[in-house]
Amino acid sequence: MARGKFITFEGIDGAGKTTHLAWFRDRLEEKLDASGRAVIVTREPGGTPLGESLRELLLHRRMDLETEALLMFASRREHLAQVIEPALTRGDWVLSDRFSDATFAYQGGGRGLPRDKLETLERWVQGGFQPDLTVLFDVPPQTASKRRSAVRSPDKFESETEAFFERTRAEYLRRADEAPYRFAIIDATQSIERIRKTLDELISTM
Repeated sequence: MARGKFITFEGIDGAGKTTHLAWFRDRLEEKLDASGRAVIVTREPGGTPLGESLRELLLHRRMDLETEALLMFASRREHLAQVIEPALTRGDWVLSDRFSDATFAYQGGGRGLPRDKLETLERWVQGGFQPDLTVLFDVPPQTASKRRSAVRSPDKFESETEAFFERTRAEYLRRADEAPYRFAIIDATQSIERIRKTLDELISTM
């Protein structure tokens, strides 16, 4: 069986990506139904027992910025080795809520860690590996903030300032501009129906 595909959902907290992830999975499963391929849904940080333990630390404990970035990539290495790479080799499709673009956006754009350090870690952990498709849900930070406040108690990233999310969003858009061949940018201020129509169009081209 041919190698599977790796699709990531990205966006600042409150962009709405998680709202659409289960629906996207169901539509992919319909598309792949006769092929014998599975759709694996995972997330970062997390995705493995070790990754989920690191997720709790990363989302709720204050730490040095470089420690934070190193733990993000440590979790990612385990995720790649234990979940993503084996699934793709089997021919399955993997759908991940965040991947390395999030680290560049949050630890790089938002927190200000120099890009060259993140690029070094990316090369070490991933080699040249990148998603086949990255769906970026783009939304103004003011809109995202209203959505976050209506849902749940915030973690340490969700509690950040509007200026932080402006920088995070800008880095996401820079990454998308740098790799337009793998990014699909969705205006996340649209209705759920319109967004899902766009997602359906993406699925039909894969």
